[in-house]
Amino acid sequence: MRFEQMAQGSGDPDGAPPPYFNISPDEALAELESPVGTRDFGRIAALCAEGRADLVARGHEGAGGRELRLFSTWEITKYLIPVAPPHFRRVLRANPALPQGRSETEGGARWFTLDEVLVLRAHFANLGSRAKEYRPYRPEGLPAKICAVANFKGGVGKTSMAAHLAMSAALDGYRVLVIDLDSQGSMTSIFGGQVASEWDTVFPLIARDYALGLRAENQRRVERGDAPLPLEDMLAEALKRGAADIIRPTHWPNIDLIGAQLNLYWAEFQIPVWRMSLRGWKLWEALSNALARDGVLERYDLVMLDTPPALGYLTINGLTAADILLVPMGASFLEFDSTGRFFDMLHSTFLSIEEGENIAARALGRDEIRFEWDAVRAIVTRYDAGQQAELAGLMQAYLGRTLSPWRQDFTALVGQAGEQVNGIYEADYRDFNRETYARGRLTFDQTYAGFKRLLLASWRRDELAAVREKETA
Repeated sequence: MRFEQMAQGSGDPDGAPPPYFNISPDEALAELESPVGTRDFGRIAALCAEGRADLVARGHEGAGGRELRLFSTWEITKYLIPVAPPHFRRVLRANPALPQGRSETEGGARWFTLDEVLVLRAHFANLGSRAKEYRPYRPEGLPAKICAVANFKGGVGKTSMAAHLAMSAALDGYRVLVIDLDSQGSMTSIFGGQVASEWDTVFPLIARDYALGLRAENQRRVERGDAPLPLEDMLAEALKRGAADIIRPTHWPNIDLIGAQLNLYWAEFQIPVWRMSLRGWKLWEALSNALARDGVLERYDLVMLDTPPALGYLTINGLTAADILLVPMGASFLEFDSTGRFFDMLHSTFLSIEEGENIAARALGRDEIRFEWDAVRAIVTRYDAGQQAELAGLMQAYLGRTLSPWRQDFTALVGQAGEQVNGIYEADYRDFNRETYARGRLTFDQTYAGFKRLLLASWRRDELAAVREKETA
């Protein structure tokens, strides 16, 4: 009793009981609202929509009217075009027809749009030193590479990584298409997309693939004298839509977007229904078929897929379409364990598809299917070297080359950019200082460099294989 009195009278918080002791059920009941019904979800959603509109008005998201910031001479010559600043200025003076940028003060630094940077890069590539890489490697005659970023654990930096890699590649000079497969639409928000309905997402592309399969099956049924399967109005409408109808420009001149919104989740229920109606439809190939059919892989250099945090039908479509698979993960036991389970699910899912399809293929004398990716890498995100070095090293020892040696550090710049729904590359270094900006951006540049090595290597392998095939033909 004496100890309790001393603790209560001392004002020492360490002596106070935990806050979950001595809670009165009656007082708790007095704080509880009435039971929540379905209509209340609508009310809460409306409040969120009202709040979102307010945040947009305050500049927190700027969707629909976003503009990419300008780039200074310092940034251009350090990160984008490999020339010395004095030479860069001399070239501009000697070529007044080139973009000259703008200056905020008399005699101050000159700033350029990314469109202007792309024009300048093309000029240097045509007339500059052949020893320098003004344009990134891109073999002619080969299709774009598709990269999927996936993990079924949320909060691992999946969308952030996909967005930053897309931006990195765009700054490097590649033409990029970003496809948001996650009905939460976070990637869509990052790029300022406005998606009215599921008909402006990948859904009609998948529906069209099924409709084409159904139409082919009906042709076979008619030839056999059987009644055709019904073609719903929705499927007839999907047959009229292609990738060009849903691809939208963004505030980045060389990044386009196929966005997502809540109704895209409906595809997770509709796809298995279609599969049951048409057992011969390879649902996992619907997205890759659509991208190839519509010439998307010829119009872009890189297609970046952001997948939902689940191994559903949309994720399976994304993984099947991908040439490169990146799996972000934190350096913690739970995330390492969860990522292991993710790879186990990938193994069982794709093995099940292979075995199921190949039984029929062998019976019919057809080629067996085998899923294959150019490269698969796990990447540690939100890394804190002071706290996680030992565990990250242990993870590296077990995963070997599957775990990328580049670990994406968490910096203050990352957090501040995220609060504004921007990427690191959209942050103006004048809001920090050059040193802080360069240090914060370095971790993303290193991650992109690791990814670019995979990208170039897989293209080069394809290029050499095409040469060998041509020589032996």
